[in-house]
Amino acid sequence: MAQVLLPPRLEVADILRAHGETYQARHPLSAQQRVVLRRLTACRTAALGGHVDACAGCGFRRISYNSCRDRHCPKCQALKRAQWLETRLQRLLPVPHFHVVFTLPEALKPLLLRNQRILYELLFRTSAQALLELGADPKRLGAQLGITAILHTWGQNLLFHPHLHCVVTAGGLAADGSRWLATRPNYLLPVKALAKLFQGKFLAGLKELYGTERLDLRGSVAALTDRRVFAHLLDRLYQQKWVVFAKRPFARAEHVFRYLGRYSHRVAISNARLVSMEDGQVRFRWKDYADGHRLKVMSVSAEEFVRRFLLHVLPKRFVRIRHYGVLAGRNVATKLARCRQLLGDATVTVQPATPVEKTWTDWLLAWSATEPLCCPRCQGPLTRQALLLTVVGPPSSGGAALPGIPTIDSS
Repeated sequence: MAQVLLPPRLEVADILRAHGETYQARHPLSAQQRVVLRRLTACRTAALGGHVDACAGCGFRRISYNSCRDRHCPKCQALKRAQWLETRLQRLLPVPHFHVVFTLPEALKPLLLRNQRILYELLFRTSAQALLELGADPKRLGAQLGITAILHTWGQNLLFHPHLHCVVTAGGLAADGSRWLATRPNYLLPVKALAKLFQGKFLAGLKELYGTERLDLRGSVAALTDRRVFAHLLDRLYQQKWVVFAKRPFARAEHVFRYLGRYSHRVAISNARLVSMEDGQVRFRWKDYADGHRLKVMSVSAEEFVRRFLLHVLPKRFVRIRHYGVLAGRNVATKLARCRQLLGDATVTVQPATPVEKTWTDWLLAWSATEPLCCPRCQGPLTRQALLLTVVGPPSSGGAALPGIPTIDSS
């Protein structure tokens, strides 16, 4: 039977390699966007070097290129996600968990794009404060909740849509630490009150940032330098209904674990959603939530695709996964340990101070049951050697060398 050769799957990196340089020449980019563009186009290519696994027994050879390890890269998240989830498993409480989503209004998006770090920080802080304050209210639950918050900045159409996914324990630790107080089944907190509290806290923080002149008001938001224009924006935002959505709770801790695995290290778009890149157009799949979650295919110009993708580059070293309440880092050995004791959870222990981290070979063995340093042909041991990259250029007498065009010498 003839072997059918499938075309290689289109990747985000392919689109960035084909059109990223042109886009960068036409549009100003931030320093971090330039870094991400450079890393993703070089990911798993000779530009980053690599190694050769060779078998002395049968002559098998396998060349592997290094990955960029950038958190915006669709191909470089599996190992980070597995490592993070293993840590989370040590802190997961054996209770139901709610999924709460905090969304910011459309009118704030230009200001957010100009002030990403400081306003993303405000989004984290005010949403967590709203949950913790309402949960601690004796008229509500009267306990300290546990919260894991994950920032997403995109919608299915790849446009800018900043929102916070919060996984919240269905209960909390009483103020005196004497007992665990569970929520009612399928009910965490009143969503309308939560939305109003979040709205008030965020806008109060925004007003303070404006008053202390910590907001960047250049470019498309320059009109906000006029205090009357800013006051008008605030009035609109106060009058608007803000969206906070609470889903039904996860039944078991294992479901929370799987959910976190899907959301924790997700990037703006996965390679699996890409359909084609032809004649300067990129087609990709998306779910239209306004049309019953129907799966559709969207077509945009390659330049527009690059623009949308770069909207979601986070500020340098910005932490997009945070923990609050009994799950906060400072409470792990105290309040979290007390919660575990009250819940009678003897199956999971707090992570030791110096955990033994798995290597990539350990993870590959766990995922595929395949020993990565074993020859796939004869099962003999593979030896690893670095790739030697040689820059190709014209002879020294023939003019200047052509930098950055490597060939592989793995001998």
